Amino acid sequence: MIEQAGKLIINTADFVWGIPVLVLLLGGGFYFLVYSRLAPLRYFGHALKILTGKFDNPDEPGQLRHYEALSTALAGTVGMGNVSGVAVAITMGGPGAIFWMWISALLGISTKFFTCTLAVMFRGKDSAGVIQGGPMYFITEGLGSKWRPMAVFFSIVGMIGVSPLFQANQLTQIIGDTLLAPNNVETSFQTNLITGIVISLIVGIVVIGGINRIGSVTGKLVPFMVVVYVATVLFIIFTNAGQIIPAFKTIFTDAFTGDAVLGGSIGAVIITGVRRAAFSNEAGLGTAPMAHGAAKTNEPVREGLVAMLGPVIDTLIICTMTALAIIVTSTWLESSADGITLTAHAFEAAIPGYGPYILTGAVTFFAMSTLFAFPYYGAKCLGFVAGAKYQHLYNYAFVVAIIIGSVSNLRVIIGLVDIAFALMAFPTVISALLLSPHVKQAANKYFAELKKTS
Repeated sequence: MIEQAGKLIINTADFVWGIPVLVLLLGGGFYFLVYSRLAPLRYFGHALKILTGKFDNPDEPGQLRHYEALSTALAGTVGMGNVSGVAVAITMGGPGAIFWMWISALLGISTKFFTCTLAVMFRGKDSAGVIQGGPMYFITEGLGSKWRPMAVFFSIVGMIGVSPLFQANQLTQIIGDTLLAPNNVETSFQTNLITGIVISLIVGIVVIGGINRIGSVTGKLVPFMVVVYVATVLFIIFTNAGQIIPAFKTIFTDAFTGDAVLGGSIGAVIITGVRRAAFSNEAGLGTAPMAHGAAKTNEPVREGLVAMLGPVIDTLIICTMTALAIIVTSTWLESSADGITLTAHAFEAAIPGYGPYILTGAVTFFAMSTLFAFPYYGAKCLGFVAGAKYQHLYNYAFVVAIIIGSVSNLRVIIGLVDIAFALMAFPTVISALLLSPHVKQAANKYFAELKKTS
């Protein structure tokens, strides 16, 4: 019965991630890019200046500084999707899937700009009178109360999409592979359960502290974990420098042939790339607008510019480096492993004896930062549906879900999360398309003022 349910979830995920979702995410991103006349790309330097805090004003409404808002959003995206998610992409779709992750990320830059600008532009108040942002609020505030069913639908599937199942599963797997197995401790249901309980206790202590504590913690963890991981992966890549160009050739060739994916389908490669890119940077899914909607600012466009940096950091930079580490070491050809274990094999091949331990330390920060950020999103979704006084209950459900994820099947978990992400994309992107004229008008005004002062 359980096995049949798992197969149903996997098959359903494959079905929903068909042409409609591809058209929605890629087509929507392309529309935003053209409609804005490449504005997000043209003002990339200005976005970096905003991130330094130059334009921060503590007296403006909101809960997080620009940097903290981006860190919280990145904590939800720079995570296991950049490490094990890339390995899953290569396993399921071959190296060519990475190329389509890049395309999705490039278009996702504009999507992030529009959705996160809207998150500040059409902020609303929850039932407790606290200012909130996110798709559910810009749907109701921007499109009107008659669109509330769409906002409720987003909130319901959003609570599933931001569950900790994938992060808990992969963190438990790498701990078992790297720390338990080498010490003759057999990984089993019982050991995974114990690991899951320990992780849930740590996460519970942080998330119950609320968004201010989450913003503070992620603001410190994200830069540190990125530096450690990036430094190690660059070492792996450049110690295999002779394989870098062949690796890129493999990615580009396979992207249009599908030779490395079962059945040789280019469509399968594209779908896999877009699915994993969505898991990596979430552009168009709607979680980041909830974090950026909490930014201390009266200028929506400014926050949209900060938000667009997300896909660049987590997909174009970090995911690419992970993919290269796996490809240049040839572990994707030599290993039958999946998920985080495949990435660990690449680290072991390049740095024998120490590589898996370095990876374990890095991904622990990756996974934990995501686990700290996601409850905020889920609680906000529950608060919108049931009322602010009940939103804290999501934190407790989240902690329990960590334990469930630690002992569940990886492919089933990926399928369940992918279903939720696909369903989240429809209300997020459709409402953003309908409200896009508001963003364009505000952007034209903002950039005109910027030219006068520069």
